[in-house]
Amino acid sequence: MSEPTDPNDAPPLPRVDGYQLIREVGRGGMSTVYLARQLALGREVALKVMAPQVLGDEISRRRFENEVRTIARLEHPHIVRIHELGRTRDGLPYYSMPHLARGHLGGRDFTNDEKGAVEMATALLSALEYAHSRGVVHRDVKPENVLFDDAGRPLLADFGIALRRGFGPRVTAAGLAVGSTAYMAPEQARGEEVDGRADLYSLGVVLWEMLAGRLPYEAQDALSMALMHARDPIPKLPAHLRHWQRFMNRALAKHADQRFQNAAEMRQAMLAVRPAPWQPALGRARALAASRNGRRGLAAAAVVAGVVLGFVLWPRNLGDGFFRASAPPPPALPEPAPAPVEQAVTAPPTQDAAALALEKARAQIERGELTLPEGDNAATSVLAAWHADPAAPGVPEALDTLARAMGERIAADVRAGEDARARALFRRADELARATAQVDSPAQKALREGARKAAVDRAEDEAKKGRRDAARRAIALARDFGLPRADATRLERRIATVVEDTGGEAAVPGARVAARPVSRAEYERFVEATGRKASICRERASVLRVFAPRDWRNPGFAQSAADPVVCVSAQDAEAYAHWLGAREGGRYRLPTAAESATVAPQLPSRGVALWLRDCGPVNCQQRQVAGTSWRGQAARRPLPAGRGYDDVGFRLVRER
Repeated sequence: MSEPTDPNDAPPLPRVDGYQLIREVGRGGMSTVYLARQLALGREVALKVMAPQVLGDEISRRRFENEVRTIARLEHPHIVRIHELGRTRDGLPYYSMPHLARGHLGGRDFTNDEKGAVEMATALLSALEYAHSRGVVHRDVKPENVLFDDAGRPLLADFGIALRRGFGPRVTAAGLAVGSTAYMAPEQARGEEVDGRADLYSLGVVLWEMLAGRLPYEAQDALSMALMHARDPIPKLPAHLRHWQRFMNRALAKHADQRFQNAAEMRQAMLAVRPAPWQPALGRARALAASRNGRRGLAAAAVVAGVVLGFVLWPRNLGDGFFRASAPPPPALPEPAPAPVEQAVTAPPTQDAAALALEKARAQIERGELTLPEGDNAATSVLAAWHADPAAPGVPEALDTLARAMGERIAADVRAGEDARARALFRRADELARATAQVDSPAQKALREGARKAAVDRAEDEAKKGRRDAARRAIALARDFGLPRADATRLERRIATVVEDTGGEAAVPGARVAARPVSRAEYERFVEATGRKASICRERASVLRVFAPRDWRNPGFAQSAADPVVCVSAQDAEAYAHWLGAREGGRYRLPTAAESATVAPQLPSRGVALWLRDCGPVNCQQRQVAGTSWRGQAARRPLPAGRGYDDVGFRLVRER
């Protein structure tokens, strides 16, 4: 027999000036909500306090507070107002809002109330349309964030500020449960920047659940759920909801440009949905069959089903390919109530699990398996130990040891010119630090300082050798590692006075330049292996790019698998080189201008220019391209490195 819980064992309530906290009313991976009394006004409010691991540094907290101020300016009858923003005595950001005790949308049943579901969605679309018109994206539309006031009005709450880029971990076991990813658009689950179309996708899922009584995708964990939204085909609705299928196919499209583009468009399409003539009668038959009146209910259902059958068999044009003579579906059993979001997250492992993960991590660090192989490396093992028990003996030491090993590897990659590898490892270290609230730890600070120093030292060394482009590339790397803008500017001014000893970077002895550019088929294998997102492809001299965006798969003209891939950025090309080197065991990179001049490229009749390693005239945010393309551009010119172009491809150099 279990012992009753002692109230004194509960964690102490935060101390917030001006408020008396009464009790905890909700907890998630990113925040805790308390019922509180605002002392000055004598009113009860809901007070939301962010978790310390979500906003691990001062920059994140200030950015979060700026976002809250933006949300607080929203005034709409279907959006919950924010009363006040502040910090607890422990320095954690909080905000207060009305305490709405009438429950949330997840506790209401609309499976036999299609009209009510549409009215609910209409109200929420009104709120989203208003927010989107002011540049605000909700990012976390789900039933638990639709609350009801005393008049029964739905109010959209809890704008997903903490889900935005820059506020710590994005899709982690600690931060998101199945309850969030169940409604999340594919691009948001991938961690990409999102716009209002992601909110409309989430609302489409909410409407599906209201109508059908269940989610379109069901999984046991957040990652599996996110993958289903990104990859699985849109399911078929039950027969009695078939008239909604076309709407849902667009609302839940995988790509944002294939969905409704704004709330008004979605509302218009939703209000235009009409059931077939026989479907209202079928709905009443289902309701009667599921009632508790026993045989009377079933008999009445049989009568109504006969009427339905008459509708179905009567020759007429029902339109939209609806079936005609199928039997009505059997009565559906009631769906079990969905488990709370908190219960959807797997319970944390025991301390023994932390010890096992630490033992594995130590061996992986010793072998140098810091972030590879994917899913079975030191970073994964240390994170698993931290999730099991952050306070377990050895966990803080393992985090520091891994940070030091990562820092040494990053500095070595910088010195070796492996910029793509150094950036990737630095990014992984930063993600691990944010996920474990270690951003300000001495080991993480040392990692960042060491990475910056290695890049600055390389820049100065390249400048002494007269290699201005190489020096600029090292400065760009230092910027990515957090070098202050003023320091970077001073360094760039010094570099600008360097007299170059060549027209670009010198050729590396022993390097072999490929004559043939990378083909579409080769690049496609890279994308399939890494999931890399297509870059924006700029079509110069064409306003149609706004309405018909291009990418490497669809550059605007026909290509074969053997043709040079175009519409890829210089950053894409470097990522491909890094992937190819890891797969084949060599070192690949873009050629310098000097190297490119030694081997004429083998190009098809539709000529393309080719990316070079050399930086632009100011910094490495631009890269040089060489060769005259089918557009007749200059033989050598700088272009922004983060964009693709429909007349620019790339080839690689392999160093021995």
